[in-house]
Amino acid sequence: MYKPIFNQRKALRFRQFIRKGYALFACLGRVVTIGVLSVATLESASAATDDISTKTEKTSDEQQTDKEATLDDVEITGSRAPLALGQAARMVTVLSREDIQAAPVQSINDLLKMAVGVDVRQRGPIGAQTDVSIRGGTSEQITILLNGINICDPQTGHNAFDLPCDISDIERIEVLEGPAGRVYGTSSLLGAINIVTKSGERREVRGERLEVRGKRNVEARLEGGSFGYLSAAGRVGIASHSLSANYTRSDGYQRAKSGALNSDYDGVKVFYQGSYSLTSHHSSLTPKISWHVGMSTKGYGSNTFYSAKYDEQYEKTTKIYTAIKGETGGCIHLSPSIYWNRSYDRFELIRGSEAKVPFNYHRTDVFGINLNSYFDWLLGRTALGAEFRNEDIVSTNLGEALNNPFSHYKMGLNRSNLSFHLEHNILLSRFTLSAGFLAIKNTWNEMPFTIYPGVDASYRIGNNWKVYASYNESLRMPSFTELYYSVGGHKADKYLKPEELRAVEGGVKFSNRWLTAKACVFHHHARNMIDWVMDTREADAVWQSVNHTKVNTLGQEISLTSHLLPLTSFEIAYCHLHQNKNEAEYVQSQYSLEYLRHKVTAQVTARLTEKLEVRIGYRYQDRMGSYTDTQGTVKNYHPYSVLDGKVTWKEETYAIYVEGNNLTSHRYVDYGNVPQPGAWVTAGVKVSLY
Repeated sequence: MYKPIFNQRKALRFRQFIRKGYALFACLGRVVTIGVLSVATLESASAATDDISTKTEKTSDEQQTDKEATLDDVEITGSRAPLALGQAARMVTVLSREDIQAAPVQSINDLLKMAVGVDVRQRGPIGAQTDVSIRGGTSEQITILLNGINICDPQTGHNAFDLPCDISDIERIEVLEGPAGRVYGTSSLLGAINIVTKSGERREVRGERLEVRGKRNVEARLEGGSFGYLSAAGRVGIASHSLSANYTRSDGYQRAKSGALNSDYDGVKVFYQGSYSLTSHHSSLTPKISWHVGMSTKGYGSNTFYSAKYDEQYEKTTKIYTAIKGETGGCIHLSPSIYWNRSYDRFELIRGSEAKVPFNYHRTDVFGINLNSYFDWLLGRTALGAEFRNEDIVSTNLGEALNNPFSHYKMGLNRSNLSFHLEHNILLSRFTLSAGFLAIKNTWNEMPFTIYPGVDASYRIGNNWKVYASYNESLRMPSFTELYYSVGGHKADKYLKPEELRAVEGGVKFSNRWLTAKACVFHHHARNMIDWVMDTREADAVWQSVNHTKVNTLGQEISLTSHLLPLTSFEIAYCHLHQNKNEAEYVQSQYSLEYLRHKVTAQVTARLTEKLEVRIGYRYQDRMGSYTDTQGTVKNYHPYSVLDGKVTWKEETYAIYVEGNNLTSHRYVDYGNVPQPGAWVTAGVKVSLY
C-alpha cells in the first residue's frame, strides 16, 4: 500500500531546452538537469505523472525501482499547493494502477478494504451499498473526490460511492488519513479519498525516451461468476478523450423468507472525460482545460439494510456528475473549477408495494465554484483561494415544507457554504513545512465564520528515512438525513451542531530499493460527534440523531512492504484503535460506537513465470459495538478473517484471470443484520488494443 518514495536515480542532461515534449520530466522516472533554465521555466516544469506503464526489458528489481521513482514524482492532493509525493509533509496512501489490476476485487469499494486505515462496511456485494470510513469515523466524515472534484452527497453518506467510472478507468487512488479541513473543506473530518481516472492516450518509457504509444486505445472486459454475477465493460481512448461504459448484474447471495430475490443487483455506468491544452512557444503560460461527465444508475435488493423486520427492501439510485477544471502556468498558477452533481434516490421498505408504507423519494443538487491558486517566491510556495458550494434537496420527508410541492416532493432544504483558505509551504532540500487555515461559513443554522488551522512538517534523514508530525482541525456539517429523517422508528434533530475534531499525529518512514516500513501514532479529540443511538431500556425505543459530547481516539498504524525475493512482493499492515466515550451500557449505536479495534491486512504477489501472476490477500477485522437481531437480542460483533486470491495470465493484448473472494466461505456479519456471502468465484478476460 505504501510505496517507496526515496530512490537514487540516474540523471539525464538536456543540452538544449525548447519547451517541447520535455514538460513531462516526472514520467521519465529520473532526475533531469538542464544546462540553462530560467526561473519561470522551472516553475512550469513540475508536471504530474501521466498515464505510463514501463514495458522495456529489465530485471524485476529495475522494474520495481522505475515504478517507485515514477510514483515519487506524482503530484498528490495532500495540501492546497500541489506537491510531489516525495515532498509532501502529509502521508498519503497511493494505490497504483498495478495494485488495482492485480487485486482480486470487482469494485473500487472492495479495493479499499486492503488500506489498513480504511473501514469498508458493505451491505451488499459488488459495491451495492458501501459505507467507507477512516480511522474509526463514519461514512459521513470523509470527502470523496473524483479527479479532485468533491462528489459527496449531502443527503447521506450511504450512497457516496455510487461512482460513474469502472474500476478499469482508474489510474490511481489517493487516501489521505486524518483531518483534511484546510485542504477539502467540510465533510473531510477524518480524511479524504481522491479517485484519479486515466487519460485517453497511453505513454510509455522506452530506454531514455518518453513515447506516446497509441493515440487510440480500446479496452474491453467480460467476467462472470457465482450468484448469477455478470459484468461487461468497455473503454475507448482517443488522444485526450476517453469514453467508458459498464453493465453489472447479480441475482444476489440470499433470498427473503418469501423466496423472492432480496440481494440482487443491476447497474449501469457511463463516463466521459476530455481535456484541451494550448502550449505557446513565446510564453511560460500553458493553459489547460479538462472536464468529465458521468452517470451511475443502479437498483438493488436491500433485504434488511434499514430494518430487521422487513427483508424485502429495495433501493434505486441515479447519479449524474459534471465538472470543468482549468489550469494555468507561469508565475501565478490558477486552477478554477465549476461542478454540478445531481442524485435521485427511491427507497421501498416493502419492495414494489406502497399499500402499507409509501416510498421515499429524494432529489439532491450540488453546485460548486472553486478557485485555487499558488505561486512560488523566495520563502516557498503559497496557495490561496475560495469555494462556494450550494446544496439543495427536495424530498418526501427531508427538510421543511415546500411552498409549491411538485411530483413526489413535499419537503425541501437549501444551504450554502462559503470558505476561504490560505496555506504556505516551505520546501527545503530535506525539510517540508505546510501551514495554513480554512475560514468557513454555512447558511444552515446561521453558522458564523469559523477558522480551522493546520500544520504539517516532515524531515528527510539521508536517502531512506523520513519523520513527520502534524496538527490539524476540521469540521463536518450534518447530512440532510441526520437533520430531518423522522420516520420508520427514527427521530431526527434539525438543530444538530457541526462535528469538530482536533488531531495530532507523528510517525517515521523508511524506504529503500527492497523494503518500505512505516509507523505512526495519532490522537483525535472530537466534539459534538453525530450518531444514531437507541436507549435499549425503553420498550418503544427509537433511533435518535444526537451530538455525542466528546470522543477521544488513540491509534497506531504500522506497515511493511518487502521486495527481497525476485519476482515476489509481500505487504503487511496493522491498525489499532481505542475510543474513549462516556456512554452508558444501555445505549446502542448505529455508527460511531462501531469501529475496528484491530485490523490486519496482508498481501503476497508472486510472478511464477513471465506471464503468470498470483496474488493472495488476507484481512482480519475485530469490530467494537453491537446490534439487535430479528429476535430482539443484542449481539456483539465477532472478529473474522477473509482470504482472497487471484490468478492472472497476461499476454501482450489480453489477460485471463480467475479470482475468489472469501475462499474459506466464512459467513460473517459486518453490518447489523446483513450477513455477507460465502465464497464468491469469478472468471474473466480483458482485451487491450493500442
